[in-house]
This record gives sequence, C-alpha cells and structure tokens, in this order.
Amino acid sequence: MSEVSRLRWQCRRGMRELDELLIRYLESRYPIADDDEKAAFRTILELPDPELNAYLLQQQTPSSKSIAGVIELILSQPHA
Repeated sequence: MSEVSRLRWQCRRGMRELDELLIRYLESRYPIADDDEKAAFRTILELPDPELNAYLLQQQTPSSKSIAGVIELILSQPHA
C-alpha cells in the first residue's frame, strides 16, 4: 500500500464533513507540502478522534504550532 493510500485510509474518521476536510487537504495540499508539514499531517491523523474533531471544529487549539498550522491549512482548503 502506498503512503498516500494509507493516509487516505487514515483520513476516514466516520464523520463525513471531517473526512472530506482531511481528504481534500491530502489531495490538494499534501503533495506540495514540505517534509515538516507532511510530518505534522501524519501526526494529526494519529490523534484520537475526539481530539482531532475538537481541533477541526475549532473547539480547541493545538498546543503544537506545527499541528495548529496544518489544522489552519486543512480548514482553509477551498470546497470542491
């Protein structure tokens, strides 16, 4: 399984709106991201669902600047 396929699978979290946000980032931004941004995205995908949902729903702010930056990028991706 390729890295992108594995990441796409990890983007599936069970909440359609959040899944779409993660997949849209993976398809549009991840390919051009630098190594640090890619690492932060992979870390985000390893977060427990409640924590990830709180970040993506802007109910909490990550303490990590790199994660906060990628969350901001995920949320700023244009809708399809």
